[in-house]
Amino acid sequence: MRLRLALLTTLALLLFAAPLAAQQITIWHAYRGGEKDAFEKVVANFNASQGKIKATTLAVPYDAFADKITAAVPRGKGPDVFIYAQDRLGGWIEAGNTIEPIDFYLDKKLTDRFIPTTMQAMTYRKAVWGLPLNYKCLTMIYNKKLVATPPTTTTELVATAKKLTNRSAGTFGLAYWYSNWYYHSPLFNAYGGGVFAKDGKPNVNNASNVKSVDLLMKWFEKDKILPAEPSTALITALFNEGKAAIVFNGPWFLGEISPKIQYGIAMLATVTEAGGKPLAPWMTVEGVYIAAPSKNKDAAFAFAQYLTDVPAAKIMALQGRQTPANKNVYADAQVAADPVMKAFRAQVDTAVPMPNVPEMTMVWSPVTTAMNAITKKVLTPKAALDKAQAEVTDAVSRLRKK
Repeated sequence: MRLRLALLTTLALLLFAAPLAAQQITIWHAYRGGEKDAFEKVVANFNASQGKIKATTLAVPYDAFADKITAAVPRGKGPDVFIYAQDRLGGWIEAGNTIEPIDFYLDKKLTDRFIPTTMQAMTYRKAVWGLPLNYKCLTMIYNKKLVATPPTTTTELVATAKKLTNRSAGTFGLAYWYSNWYYHSPLFNAYGGGVFAKDGKPNVNNASNVKSVDLLMKWFEKDKILPAEPSTALITALFNEGKAAIVFNGPWFLGEISPKIQYGIAMLATVTEAGGKPLAPWMTVEGVYIAAPSKNKDAAFAFAQYLTDVPAAKIMALQGRQTPANKNVYADAQVAADPVMKAFRAQVDTAVPMPNVPEMTMVWSPVTTAMNAITKKVLTPKAALDKAQAEVTDAVSRLRKK
């Protein structure tokens, strides 16, 4: 009896002394190349700093990522954490059992680490659903050989671009994918028309939005500073051949610039015709979300906190060439000395978070079709946006009936 009791006591002591197994969490992301390498370094650092949590990652092809989240997560077949831009946020929330609200975990010290508009992008129906990780927006990229001083107003922009445009020679003072609504967003947002009215109904054909397209067409038809039928391939080729002095583009474009081109980055100009309001591009924000079915929510949030803190943000900025949402990382000496980080940090203050409501997905196709009809002179700006408004209104109506 005594021997049996002693054995049980010894066994209990051994079990008590044995270290608990690390809590496993899985993170899905869509990073590739240098971004992936930087992210995996952050994850390795997280694991090294933890005794009770171990994070593993799965890289999912971007084109399939959103559908994979939609299909797998509500059924409990997905990760504990996933990273994606805010444009699908509202749809996933309304679908249910996909993303967990995180207000319970938040305090002022945590939320104050972020650029305010990036937190706005993570907010839906007055609740916060993720921590902002990185942001992307358009800015002005120029050829230093052709442009000594970047223009600060649209008056200066047009004047500079006219001097550098020779259509017969195929050279342009300004080039961007203006027929794509995303790339038109700086003008669109400068006029303040918006996508939805205060009551949530579509509002794409309002007078301010029409004015923004009217100004675009003035640049194309009267000032003649833009190339016809723009595309990403055309803009890249023109800039790399020294045939485009100024482009409006995002951080993804920088990796496509030829080493022969000495380029600079500057704030987008203010719009003289809109009372001096700044060109205000859409901002997309990658959020770190906790999957609603996760059984490891506390560990998942601990990872999200770590990933969005300064040490991780510095790695993502300098090695991954991401633009972090953590505002404090820009005070770091190395990050502050980086001209790309400095430029996009300045630009984001005028950027507008892309709406994260489910109805936004109904807007893109009709408005992009309208932009193409306008720039190809098939329809007037007013007629094209009226047509888009009718299509968006119908699509939103059908969405809300589901």
